[in-house]
Amino acid sequence: MTNEPAAIVVMISGAGTTLAALLDAASDPAYGARVIGVVSDRPGVAGLDIAAAAGVPTAVVALTDFPSRDLWDAAVVRTLAAFGPDLVVLAGFMKILGAPSLERFSGRIVNTHPALLPAYPGAHGVRDALEGGAKITGCTVMIVDAGIDTGPIVAQAAVEIRDNDTEDSLHERIKVVERALVADTVGRMARAGWNVTGRVVRLGPDTKEQP
Repeated sequence: MTNEPAAIVVMISGAGTTLAALLDAASDPAYGARVIGVVSDRPGVAGLDIAAAAGVPTAVVALTDFPSRDLWDAAVVRTLAAFGPDLVVLAGFMKILGAPSLERFSGRIVNTHPALLPAYPGAHGVRDALEGGAKITGCTVMIVDAGIDTGPIVAQAAVEIRDNDTEDSLHERIKVVERALVADTVGRMARAGWNVTGRVVRLGPDTKEQP
């Protein structure tokens, strides 16, 4: 296993709070990864300023700049490939990646979801957990596949649901845990490697994922 830190590209759509957590973690030489690029689907978002302040190259690939979704998908994969990442981290990225990116970086794209998958997938995971009467929810880091919140699970962390929780209060607590989980999981993947067998993801020195 090489001593070179893993090259990470972070994809964002907004404030960049998870990006900031990754940059902070990567400032430790022992972390095992470095953020080499940030790609946003929206111009002018705060996450781009965070990247610029850290000296990280950025790119904006906005869907509105392309006449079709297929052309946007092609531009996204070209942009990612130009950075040459070992791992792509979707950190509040609000678009679904198309087949070109999933094929080019198969097994090397991770995303998060504010629930303990496979429970409560989809756009309203926090609301659904509350309305479903769950007592514990949390967040999930998964390998991205062609489905919606269906990829193999890498890591999870639990968050207790309180009797007085609203959707907003619960989501804010989940976000705090989620940022820490993403930073920790990406570092573990970078340092130890990972292997996906069916729906099972294993981390460890003998499971280094080969690009």
